[in-house]
Amino acid sequence: MNLTITITDTQNKCLEYIANSVTEWGKNALTARAEIAQKEILDKLITHCNENNITIATGVDAQITQAYDLGVVKTAAQRQTELEALNSGE
Repeated sequence: MNLTITITDTQNKCLEYIANSVTEWGKNALTARAEIAQKEILDKLITHCNENNITIATGVDAQITQAYDLGVVKTAAQRQTELEALNSGE
């Protein structure tokens, strides 16, 4: 997946101060955060599958998909929508 992020010239200058390559720094930051989320998702899936005698899919990609398909995890946007609906009394 390609991702385009727009930052201001000033933001770019600030990032150039801390990184040899702003693009690589951004890629590394996103990759590292995705790895943290992956571990959290897999931990939840394994717990759910073990508690419910469900066969875990083979391979990380399939396991992440399985976690979403089983409703073990939801996107942040879905969770936010549900929270807003709960807070508004819907």
